[in-house]
Amino acid sequence: MSAALIFLTVCLFLNGFHVEAEAFRTVVEGSIEVSSEKPAGSSVSVGINSSVIITLGSEARFLRGVEIEITSPQSWLAHRGAVGISVYNNINPQTLPGIADLESNRAAFEPLAARLQTTYQIPVRQSHGLRTTTSVTVLPAVVQLSTFPILFRMMPLIKGLSEELENMSFNLTVRPIISDEGAIRLVPRYPAQLRNRPFTVLIDDNLIVNIVDQIVLKEGEHHLVILSDDYRNESRRFVVERAKVNDLIIELQDPTPILMLEGPQNAVIFLDNVRFQRNRESVTVEPGVHEIKFQIGDYTITRNLNVQRGKTYRIALTVDLTIQEED
Repeated sequence: MSAALIFLTVCLFLNGFHVEAEAFRTVVEGSIEVSSEKPAGSSVSVGINSSVIITLGSEARFLRGVEIEITSPQSWLAHRGAVGISVYNNINPQTLPGIADLESNRAAFEPLAARLQTTYQIPVRQSHGLRTTTSVTVLPAVVQLSTFPILFRMMPLIKGLSEELENMSFNLTVRPIISDEGAIRLVPRYPAQLRNRPFTVLIDDNLIVNIVDQIVLKEGEHHLVILSDDYRNESRRFVVERAKVNDLIIELQDPTPILMLEGPQNAVIFLDNVRFQRNRESVTVEPGVHEIKFQIGDYTITRNLNVQRGKTYRIALTVDLTIQEED
């Protein structure tokens, strides 16, 4: 039987029938950890009928997939159709580097393309958004994160391998494909006199039901709103970093209104007919109407201010000098 016919037969068999539990022997060349903290990935050399174990590092939830770049020697171009690649998950038993007899589920198979550099992408979520192009092949199966570690295997597709092919070495670089997401942890800080009162969190106008859990968001700027009957309402912007989890501190504040009174050094300030001590930067008051009076010598100015809950007011008396030139 010709090599081309053998290759066609193997491809039809492997693509046409899914083997639930495939038993095989392979040489495990090493183990590579895929992590969003190592975007450049790691490399290992493999030969025909060799494999590499791929494990998950921290924050695997930010992965869209795993990319495997195979760099072949120049002599590989003369052996088109002689080698295939397979991906296995649910590896049993989980193994260390060396010769291993395994029984695993084959998730994908592809004949190795007759190119000096070939890139495969393994999706790990349903909505992965990966696309096959002229330079990248996206394997059809989605390999769930719960089935890791996985095994990437190089395997001969023909019998009677030449000595050149048996001794051929391929370089594998394994990288994470990171999603455009990050996460935040909400860290509320309560005023001493108001502990553990209820408040509502909105992010981008969406209600956050459980503020204890980490919140996964698209990278970039987002809008936070805090609403409460017991604390001051708050509205601010924050930034989510790609593939990172950051603390977002919420400084919950007493909603009692605050007045900040400022005036010239020789001014005497009264709040509700009580002299304001100038060594204080601010004073808390109850909501409602309050009278503020400034005196400088014989000059007096009085204003009534309707103070609302959760607000801060800055009341300042300024003295200005205007010079106008006339012809």
